[in-house]
Amino acid sequence: MNKEERTLRRHRKEVNLLAGISVREGESYESFMRRFRRACEKAAVLRDYKRHQFYEKPSEKRKRKIIEARRRAWRRHQKERY
Repeated sequence: MNKEERTLRRHRKEVNLLAGISVREGESYESFMRRFRRACEKAAVLRDYKRHQFYEKPSEKRKRKIIEARRRAWRRHQKERY
């Protein structure tokens, strides 16, 4: 799949598809969908989509980032304890 095929034109903007997966020869539909879902999770496509559904004020964005950083630090601390 080349770059032109992975690029989608929407409202005069180019949007690069993050989870470009090609079907392997002889691959079942279930295994393809499993790989596709995993690739979407890794690329955080759904999380990004949900976050951009509504406008987020800059103060809310800062607060969310601080909370995420605290959560990451707490998880890192918990890993080190055990």
